Amino acid sequence: MQKTERLYFTDSHLLEFTATVLDVRPTDRGDRIILDRTAFYPTGGGQPNDTGRLASVRVVDVFEDDGIIFHLVEQAGIIKPGMSVDGAVDSARRLDHLQQHSGQHILSQAFVQACGAETRSFHLGSETSTIDIELEPASMDHCRTAEEIANRIIFEDRPMRVHIAGDEEAARLPLREESAVSGSVRVIEVEDFDWSPCGGTHAARAGQIGLIVIKSYERVRRQTRVEFVCGGRALRDYRRANDTAVAVARLFSAERDSSPELVARAIQENKSLKKRIRDLLELALEAEASRMLAGATESGGFKTIRAVFDARDADELRLLASKIVNQEPSVALLGARDERAGARLVFARSEGLPYNCGQLLGEACQILGGRGGGRPDLAQGGGANAEKLEEAVRLAAEKIEAS
Repeated sequence: MQKTERLYFTDSHLLEFTATVLDVRPTDRGDRIILDRTAFYPTGGGQPNDTGRLASVRVVDVFEDDGIIFHLVEQAGIIKPGMSVDGAVDSARRLDHLQQHSGQHILSQAFVQACGAETRSFHLGSETSTIDIELEPASMDHCRTAEEIANRIIFEDRPMRVHIAGDEEAARLPLREESAVSGSVRVIEVEDFDWSPCGGTHAARAGQIGLIVIKSYERVRRQTRVEFVCGGRALRDYRRANDTAVAVARLFSAERDSSPELVARAIQENKSLKKRIRDLLELALEAEASRMLAGATESGGFKTIRAVFDARDADELRLLASKIVNQEPSVALLGARDERAGARLVFARSEGLPYNCGQLLGEACQILGGRGGGRPDLAQGGGANAEKLEEAVRLAAEKIEAS
């Protein structure tokens, strides 16, 4: 079959074109259209496909299979072989991908110049993009230096040129990486900065990229994955970050740039308050345990404490149970209702008593329609049937009294 002419190879800013339909292949998802020429970029090289329209139908996917470029359209039976059709590429999506991919070329060369780190893979995502570079360990200084170099090239608005070279000519060019294809090689040049073989869409001048911002980096399989955004994405990312910073500053009635210091101070104060609350809770539960034991009747050399509460979490129940059984010989059978979790149970016993709290609690949880378990001296669990909580605690107490 005749190969499709790739119009985007020589002009990444071409958005409208006319082509002849070579073939139509129906599928469950829609018709796959093959054209004699196309400005639509197919998924490949880490860059997603273009979308747009052919004639009156929407192009939802473009991909290449065995050298053939397919345009998947939503409606079947509209486009026929032999037809002449007008095509239009979604301009916003094309510009976005053009900015990210062009920015990647410049950022990759910037990392080479900053710290000798070569790029081994590239992924253009829906929100951010990433490159995996040969750098371990990385640092924020590496990223900031590369970011400075990359944006200097953008601010100088360096020309970006497309070259179609044969193997011999390509071998003489200072390519940053070897070409994955042979014969006719498409090379993207950033004037006096970078030469890279690439089949993607690119800016005509570096200034069209607008800005490159590195968001984060992390270690991945003995390499460093750098997350970045360019152009319109960088502007949107700044707006989100600025809105967040301003909103946080307003909570403190302060200027935006003082927010980190104020948040750090608030976090430290919160830690101190949590510790103080924990200390006070310990004292309160110690006193509550004493009152509960004082009101209980001893039988068989120990006391059985059973109680059901509203809205007490598992940690507080467990701490109260421990306070009870540590003060004097006793068994604590505690439950709590929760609007979201249903019912919670914590069973505990003093050291030396023969009862298996894990077994008792497991049986009680069955009544609640849930599950739980633990050690003979301490167990916890729960279930959705909160209305049976008092029954579950009562039956556990009766088993202890009957033994």
